[in-house]
Amino acid sequence: MSASIRISVVTPSYNQGAFLARTLASVASQSHPAHEHLVFDGGSTDDTLQVLEAAGDGVRWVSRPDGGQADAVNQGLQAAGGDVIAWINSDDVYYPGAFARVAAAFANDPDLDVVYGAADHIDLNDRAFEVYPTTFWDPELLRHTCFICQPALFFRRRVVETVGLLDPGLRYCMDYNYWLRLADAGCRFAYLSDKLAGSRLYADNKTLRDRPAVHREIAEMFKAYDGQVPLRWVFAYAHHSTAAWIDRSDHPLRFKISLYLETMRSQWRWNHRVGISALRELRRASRRHALEGQAAEAAAASS
Repeated sequence: MSASIRISVVTPSYNQGAFLARTLASVASQSHPAHEHLVFDGGSTDDTLQVLEAAGDGVRWVSRPDGGQADAVNQGLQAAGGDVIAWINSDDVYYPGAFARVAAAFANDPDLDVVYGAADHIDLNDRAFEVYPTTFWDPELLRHTCFICQPALFFRRRVVETVGLLDPGLRYCMDYNYWLRLADAGCRFAYLSDKLAGSRLYADNKTLRDRPAVHREIAEMFKAYDGQVPLRWVFAYAHHSTAAWIDRSDHPLRFKISLYLETMRSQWRWNHRVGISALRELRRASRRHALEGQAAEAAAASS
């Protein structure tokens, strides 16, 4: 049964020829017999085209200017012919057997809409240096932390027909926004404990390079989507915004005071409230974020 499920993989690409061949190979080497790979390149000027030309007939691709990553993925979602669709960025990889596990999960439960699995953060040489923090499905928890690794998520075609495409106005959190929309649309999610993918994390990765901008966009996305921003994300923005201009290790007291003030400003900016109860909630959120931040920084330092 699972062998008959056709999987379409979409890859948005732009000037990442150094990694693209590994992404293509991770798709081509999957044991699941029914899959297609579509690459939508934004007009790369590096060796991306040579890599795509060398890939042969197993990859369908176009290279032309586009409106960014979300636009490239949307083109792929519209062109995909599979029963199940996924997208993987041009610097990430699938692990062997990922498609077979996902296809089996969908085949075993016709009512299942979304399958996501465990994953790793990988370095420039494809070495896993930390486990990506995924967990079992919890729609409420999803509003406070994005525990889904984007390349390790797959969804049925009917999801696109119901929920629509990615928001092309988002640069950093278009995937997180999409997961929230799927959850709110009543889609059924299932978590696989198997590791399905490696998400590359390195110095030039935009989520590391532009952390204040990433968290600002997440906060503004929530404000537009929900009308308010969860306190965890308020504090996350304040933390990264403060860390961008004050070294915590050199100026701990200055950092703490500035973080407090930035948190209050951000809470007022997006949620229009700063009271005793809000301060208590922010303290709880700050403790949680501090622990998460320490773990993330330790992992990044070891890469």
